[in-house]
Amino acid sequence: MLPEPPASSPGDGEEEAEEGAEAPDEAGESADETPEFADLPLPALAALREALTWAFEGEEVPPGYLERCAEHALIVQEGNRRMNLTKIVEPREIAAKHYLDCWRAARYLPLMGRSLLDLGSGGGYPGVPIALAEPNARVVLLDSTQKKADFLSESIARMGLKNVTAVGDRAETHLIKNHYDVVILRAVSSVRENVRTLRKVRHSLRDLVMMKGSSWSREVRAGEREAERLGFKLDTVWEYKLPGEMGDRAVLVYRAPGGQGR
Repeated sequence: MLPEPPASSPGDGEEEAEEGAEAPDEAGESADETPEFADLPLPALAALREALTWAFEGEEVPPGYLERCAEHALIVQEGNRRMNLTKIVEPREIAAKHYLDCWRAARYLPLMGRSLLDLGSGGGYPGVPIALAEPNARVVLLDSTQKKADFLSESIARMGLKNVTAVGDRAETHLIKNHYDVVILRAVSSVRENVRTLRKVRHSLRDLVMMKGSSWSREVRAGEREAERLGFKLDTVWEYKLPGEMGDRAVLVYRAPGGQGR
């Protein structure tokens, strides 16, 4: 049974109003806007590595994982000076809100040998940290803004990631022709809007995963009727906290029509 949602004002149940301060990624930003952080000095690789060590304290990570995450973080911050990819620029926030958050999702989800579509990938979150954590998964980073898709391809090439590809396309157009075991969304939209977006291609995926903040239960309730109408069934919820009082998180797993009865 889901916990009772917190008290809220009328009309705010569907939208992620509280997610703005906590949201892992700013997926809705336009790559054509003037870069917000064009003049901000880049963080040092050593500072990113130190922040990742802090964020991952107590986690059992494979050898080299944090180094690869630091490498990717620096590439994203470099790209962030050319286009708006993320508002998270402080090393400890980068480490916890981008990499630890995605690592936790990778640990919860059974991904070995499966295909995963990161819908609205932006700077490569959560797809790249998940691909680093599970090299036996096939990961596709999808973004409808071609400039961001080109950045994702550049990032993949620089890191030599063999299990990751990037595509510039709209979700519905891509999923008409391609099927996935898992479609994952992170800070893209509300539960209700996400299932609406996928309504015409809901048989092209088995599991729909949404990474959410503290208001997840209210979102689930606000989108419950629409999800049920479209055949998405909430299967599992994992909750956890980020270090340094950086917020509560939840991973929601909906069984999509394409995965039911298998």
